[in-house]
Amino acid sequence: MATGSTRLRRLLAEELGDCRDADVAARIDELEGLAEATPADRERDLAALSALSDGTRHDIARYLAAADGELCVCELSPLVDVSDSAISHALSDLHDAGLVTRRKEGTWRHYDATERAERLLDGLDDTRGDR
Repeated sequence: MATGSTRLRRLLAEELGDCRDADVAARIDELEGLAEATPADRERDLAALSALSDGTRHDIARYLAAADGELCVCELSPLVDVSDSAISHALSDLHDAGLVTRRKEGTWRHYDATERAERLLDGLDDTRGDR
């Protein structure tokens, strides 16, 4: 029996008072059903969460979500204490993660938060309990 099963057997014995191989097998079957909770495209979720884990990217995503329409780097620059190059890089990371859209108009690029970004940020706010 694997080490994980040994520990599981001890847990079940404490909970049930007695533990049989059938109890362990049944619980393992239940636990294997949890694999369905992981989406097939979890990499997209991890990319989005990773993008928001940086302070600059998080702030930019919040500014874009709060803005009434698109913003360009020159409009974000006064809001964050990093170079325009760093802002562009952060926006690129957010775009790659599916959290912002970008539109080019001449030499200008305009950015906006996606619905996914807005919902993720709202979810964070809701679970923080400050609303």
